[in-house]
Amino acid sequence: MKKGLIVLGIMLAFVPAHSQVDESKLGAWYMYFWNARTKEKTIGFQGDIQYRNWNILGDLEQLLLRGGVAYTTRNKEAVFTLGYAYIMSQPYGENNTSVSESRIYQEALLPQKIGNRMHIFHRFRYEQRFVQNQDFRTRWRYFLNIAVPFNQTDLSKGALYAAAYSEIFLNGQRDIGNGDTVAIYDRARLYGALGYGLTDRLRLQTGYMQQVTDSCSKGQLQVSLHHTF
Repeated sequence: MKKGLIVLGIMLAFVPAHSQVDESKLGAWYMYFWNARTKEKTIGFQGDIQYRNWNILGDLEQLLLRGGVAYTTRNKEAVFTLGYAYIMSQPYGENNTSVSESRIYQEALLPQKIGNRMHIFHRFRYEQRFVQNQDFRTRWRYFLNIAVPFNQTDLSKGALYAAAYSEIFLNGQRDIGNGDTVAIYDRARLYGALGYGLTDRLRLQTGYMQQVTDSCSKGQLQVSLHHTF
């Protein structure tokens, strides 16, 4: 637990200057995460669909479609995924010019449990990014998630739980083409939420996420469904 809190503190230390968008306006991300396993339960498929807005609804920030093939070790101590994502992004405000991105990624997910109730997982992700009108780019991501149910020890049907995560993004290179550059630091996210187990395989989660990039810091409402087949 102490190690997790230290990591959270380090990640929150990455706070750059910011401006441009209306940082006081609450955004909203609506998300669906799915996870399917084969009968052997070592090979599976997982992904997510995310509809992100600069405001509560109507000013599109990003549409993200992502899916991959996952391998779970027999001792269930790690999950390795190879996947692909398509992202369409639009700038803040009335400008609806779209920029598309194709992304290949590899990730390692390491679950952990402390005591009877604290569910933790660490995710390390490496992305190869093909962004429209930019040179090939890469990015490194580290994600720490904690979920603690109040009324039972797991996250199955009827569980009322608190969840929190923090994630940091680092660019693999600064030069992105056409004379443009980016910082090595890309962004950080900090999130807190409440969740409820609708069934043994479906959870609803609602919370607030603060995202700090190299140009702005903005709050986002997040509503997500987490579905296991």
